[in-house]
Amino acid sequence: MQMQGQRIINASREAVWRALNDPAVLKACIPGCDEMEKTSSTTFEASVVQKVGPMKARFRGSVELTDIVRAERYTISGEGKGGAAGFAKGRAFVNIVDDEDGTLLIYEAEFKVGGKLAQLGGRLIKGFARKLTDDFFTRFQKVVEGQLAEAAGDNATANEQTGGDAPEKTKKGWFKRLFG
Repeated sequence: MQMQGQRIINASREAVWRALNDPAVLKACIPGCDEMEKTSSTTFEASVVQKVGPMKARFRGSVELTDIVRAERYTISGEGKGGAAGFAKGRAFVNIVDDEDGTLLIYEAEFKVGGKLAQLGGRLIKGFARKLTDDFFTRFQKVVEGQLAEAAGDNATANEQTGGDAPEKTKKGWFKRLFG
């Protein structure tokens, strides 16, 4: 099954790129993700619990980034095994470009499932995959935009108090790591 979409994110392209490569951000954005670890500059290991129709399963798998053009695009491919529930694998082509309102994130994705998951029927799986994808990008947008808004508020308060530039320490650790 294939899906495509786009979102405008009110943040710089560099900030969106950093977030797309940060395991903490990805973990927060993937529904049901309880583990996400970066194992190299281009690979992650993850564990996700999902309920698809009447089935609930824990998927463990890996994700690899390829065709990387920094701050522009990459291909993200992954495969997860859910024991008796079956497997899921997919690949997404992600592009980010400057937009007058921030950054335009464009994606094309394809997914395959097997085992008992495949027996649930195409409509149920396609609906689930579409909802999961939409939930991820909604969360991603909120996380990236929320971090920017929170940090801007912290800096504005510090500026009022000091009468000048906000000190670096007012930034949250995660904000500095992403947008520093």
